[in-house]
Amino acid sequence: MNQKELYRYIEENQPNICQISILQNGREIYSEQWNGYKRNDCTHIMSATKSIMALLTGIAVDHGMIGSVDDKVLSFFPEYSVKRGEKTIYDVTIRHLLTMRAPYKGKGDPWTKVCSSDDWTTASLDFLGGGNGITDEFDYRTVCLHILSGILYQATGMKTVDFANRYLFAPLCIAEHKNYYAESAEEHKEFTISKTPKENIWFADPDGLGTPGYGLCMSASDMAKIGQLCLNKGVWEGKRIISEGWISEMTKPREVESKYFRGMQYGYLWWIIHPEKKIYAAIGNSGNVIYVNPEKEIVVAVSSYFKPTVFDRVDFIEDILLPCFG
Repeated sequence: MNQKELYRYIEENQPNICQISILQNGREIYSEQWNGYKRNDCTHIMSATKSIMALLTGIAVDHGMIGSVDDKVLSFFPEYSVKRGEKTIYDVTIRHLLTMRAPYKGKGDPWTKVCSSDDWTTASLDFLGGGNGITDEFDYRTVCLHILSGILYQATGMKTVDFANRYLFAPLCIAEHKNYYAESAEEHKEFTISKTPKENIWFADPDGLGTPGYGLCMSASDMAKIGQLCLNKGVWEGKRIISEGWISEMTKPREVESKYFRGMQYGYLWWIIHPEKKIYAAIGNSGNVIYVNPEKEIVVAVSSYFKPTVFDRVDFIEDILLPCFG
């Protein structure tokens, strides 16, 4: 399949793809856009935001701003009032949040209660814990992960986007990002489902803390830089941005006891696609993906506009896209 045929295939079979950037050995070997998007336009990368948050957490640990992933969550919120009878919350650590093994009350994400509150971090903490104790069961959450942004702020004194700009985006020559605020539930929904290009923004709560589970907007070319940083084990153009130890621990595969995630394993907010080949990816709804293959030194970034239930994007990368480039 030549590049012209590939372009047509994507147009017909992967219609919500906006941009693709492929790097091999640190050099861009393919870049293309669809649906009226330009190279530097951004899409909402959905849950791939989580993987960026894992990097920010690692940077904070590297700089000694956070002691370790085994720090107790409540140690960052001394003024938080634990609800009567709640005991489990005292034992929850940052590691539990990063591996999606934190215990919560109820099932599913309490979007309305968290996003309609004045303090999203406190509202999320209210759901942390429960009567079953620390079960170490995989429980994938998005909105309640907001606790991580609260921890980052308490540890560093910096808003999520400011910390990202200084310690991650600027070193990678990624354009400075700004907070985006939704004034209503309707505007929040429109931000999520809009198909039009976005600017370099990060959805934020009323306190200016970026949502760590979703909400970051990036171009595929900038997503590829994130993947290349990880492939380089934390080094970018000769400068260390994050420790090799963190990248190794972040991408260490952990079993997922669920039939809903296609047999993938999980690291620190990164999906482990093929543990034996050490291939991993940031994956967001609608098929937003940062795919990292250390064996072949390849990074693939795909940005997409909102289209629910896109489950075949990694298959597309491995079975259709990469074979076109040897």
